[in-house]
Amino acid sequence: MAGKSRPEREALERQNATIMALFERAGFDHIAPDILQPADIFLERSGEDIRARTFVFTDPSGAEMCLRPDLTVPACRYHLSHAARADHEARYCYCGPAFRFPDETLSPQEFTQVGLEWFAAPQPAAAEARILKLAISALEAAGLTKFRVTLGDLGLFSALLADTEMPERWRRRLGHHFWRPAAFRELLDSFCAGHSRSRTSISDLVDRVSQGAVLTTVEAELDARKLPLVGGREVAEIAERLEGKAADRREAPLSRDKAQRLNAYLAIAGEAAAVAKDFAGVGGAGRFSAAREHFDRRLFEMEELGLNPRRFRFAATFGREIEYYTGFTFQIEADTASGPVAVAGGGRYDNLLADMGSPLPVPAMGCAIHTDRLKAVLA
Repeated sequence: MAGKSRPEREALERQNATIMALFERAGFDHIAPDILQPADIFLERSGEDIRARTFVFTDPSGAEMCLRPDLTVPACRYHLSHAARADHEARYCYCGPAFRFPDETLSPQEFTQVGLEWFAAPQPAAAEARILKLAISALEAAGLTKFRVTLGDLGLFSALLADTEMPERWRRRLGHHFWRPAAFRELLDSFCAGHSRSRTSISDLVDRVSQGAVLTTVEAELDARKLPLVGGREVAEIAERLEGKAADRREAPLSRDKAQRLNAYLAIAGEAAAVAKDFAGVGGAGRFSAAREHFDRRLFEMEELGLNPRRFRFAATFGREIEYYTGFTFQIEADTASGPVAVAGGGRYDNLLADMGSPLPVPAMGCAIHTDRLKAVLA
């Protein structure tokens, strides 16, 4: 709260106490995760914006550490270190500082985040609706009456990608680049172009690799050209990437119809309660059909909680900002004189705890409120 006057600090504390009381009444236990965190998971999974704005340093032992840029990852680490079993249901809420370098809007380096995380929740669709309801209720308890809600669902895209026939390594690469729209489009186009792609400077080497002896070929090429290893890459890693390129050249091109189906889904945007017809236009059965059923069930659960999905906007590409999301996502914005401001957001991140070392899969979801922004909007 650096730079705030005493009345401002006290007003913010009252606002935060109101929100925390609501979360605790809803059955979430108050925790205080560590401010200092290992940097690797933030740098690998948090998205380009957070990566670029994280305070990173090296401790005396040489370990890379950071000031937490948000509290979701610290809450996950708390759960893994304190829960008797990682896959047992647990609910946490928190209130504390987070730290990021200023962005173009000159937001503070230190800001307060209030949020909650729900691990291993039963009835996934109902729990997702409940998280959104609690976020909205918290904002309303603080005094916010006018806001916009945007929804996304990365589970729908993952299901559509899984249903699209292509080599598994292409599917993994497209999934990896989902959070980078330009790179995603370029990669998808390259799969459609197939062998018609122009030859590159390594095409001859790739052709030789395609005949086998990948590691031997790479070692011989590096030796013949007197090329040093740079960027921390090992010969085996270079050989693996080159073998993938060789395999790509042997594959038949991806049909334009399949690519158009993926692009058609990513273009969907509109009223959350009305996009079902657009999903139907994309077509498909299998996993995409099951994901659509889950989407419909979530809307039903929202209505059961008194929410009106017709007031919410859905965008298929929403959720590309933070890379650990795997399913339902949402953001709540309020208008200010200088434009819309995101005051809250959250979603599902079912793979994050496994990435952090959990021996068991742990479905998870949560939300966070940027309380400094909220107080500024209310003022």
